[in-house]
Formats: sequence, C-alpha cells, structure tokens
Amino acid sequence: MGQNQVALVTGSSRGIGRAIALRLAERGYDIAINYLRNKQAALDTAEEIERLGARALVVKANVGKPEKIKELFEQIDLAFGRLDVLVNNAASGVLRPAMELEETHWDWTMDINSKALLFCAQEAAKRMEKTGDGGKIISISSLGSIRYLENYTTVGVSKAALEALTRYLAVELAPKDIVVNAVSGGAVDTEALKHFPNRAELLADAIAKTPAGRMVEIEDIVNTVEFLISNQASMIRGQTIIVDGGRSLLV
Repeated sequence: MGQNQVALVTGSSRGIGRAIALRLAERGYDIAINYLRNKQAALDTAEEIERLGARALVVKANVGKPEKIKELFEQIDLAFGRLDVLVNNAASGVLRPAMELEETHWDWTMDINSKALLFCAQEAAKRMEKTGDGGKIISISSLGSIRYLENYTTVGVSKAALEALTRYLAVELAPKDIVVNAVSGGAVDTEALKHFPNRAELLADAIAKTPAGRMVEIEDIVNTVEFLISNQASMIRGQTIIVDGGRSLLV
C-alpha cells in the first residue's frame, strides 16, 4: 500500500477527540494530535497510536488563533506532506448565565469553537485539493446549538455558528470534492462535563429521558464520525447529525 492517509484531530489528547484519533489510527490513518494544555495526555495518545501501527505527530496549538493554526498545518506538511481528514473537535467555553458574561468570555469561546473551523478548513482544503482525492471535514457540535441549556450561552451560540459554517463550507468546498458535516452529541460523561456546575442534573436527565434507554457514550459519537468519513456517506453534505438516543425529541 502507498502512503497512509492523514487525519488531524484537534483537541485530541483526551475525551472524544482522543477516541476519534485512536479509531482512525485503527483504520490505517496517520494522526496529527493537537492539544493546548495537557502535553502528557497528548504524548500518551501518540504512544497508543504508534502501538496500533500508525504514525503520530503531536502539536501544541491554540486553534482559536489563526497564526497558530498556520503553524500547526506547517508541521503537518513537514511530518506527513498531506492531509485527508480534519476532525474539528477542540472546544472550550465559559459556563455562566448570559447576564454574567464578559467580552473576554465571549471572544475566547467563539474563537476556539467557531473561528477555528473556518481557518482550519481553509488550511485543510488547500492540502486536500493537492492530494487529488478530496477530503472530509467533520466538526463536533452539541445540542446546546439548538436548545437552551443552563449556563451554556457562549458555547451554545458558538456551536450554532459552527453548524451554520458547516453548511456554507459544504457548498463552497464541494467542487474540490471535500465533504463537510458535523456531529452533535447528547450529554456524554467526559472530562469536559466535570466543569459543568449542573453536571449531576444533566446526567440524571440524560439517563431518565433518553428514549433509547441509555446515555450516549463516546463510542456512539466516534461511530458516527467514522461513518461520515467513509465513502458510504459521500452524499451527506452540510448536515449536523444528532446522536442523542432521541433525547432532543422530547421536552
């Protein structure tokens, strides 16, 4: 087999991003792991990827800053010389009621959760075009984009912007054979959820009110991302696939 395909998963040192990176490594992709704070976790993920027989590159970069995005992609060029898949997973946010938000909270959240997709997609598309095989861009969203969640204003609004941008990119990148979609998960008990002041309430709600009879697990999100990256999903474009066991269908 020729050169491996390459996937960049932003925010992939832990949680959903890490699980996606490992699944893609199992499928034969070389992986660029991006992290912001936890270097050791990123190195541990890289080690696991290499055990699976794939190559791993670890890059520290705040994807909320376009100049850092450029540096991230330059490192991918040096290490792999190509890019086939971008999983825009890195996310952050300030969890406060709307009336308590400050401009810095808004800017920080919008930069990492929304602006990053635009500038990562621009850089990714340039590389995907060069391979001649097109590419796939998948973002991770959440139900707060379409419904009210307590203390979730900045994140919910940033994810709504991310889903809108997914639609625009899907149309504009289609002539380059780049498929763009998003996956929106219900409450998943990850490290990130520990920062929610109402975590216990969210989990209790998810367990009690999910028609499927159980909470969404990381694996459910990963399975959907894997499907959207496959050629079987090539006619799904600009969509946000909700993976919540039916929770959003109920009040």
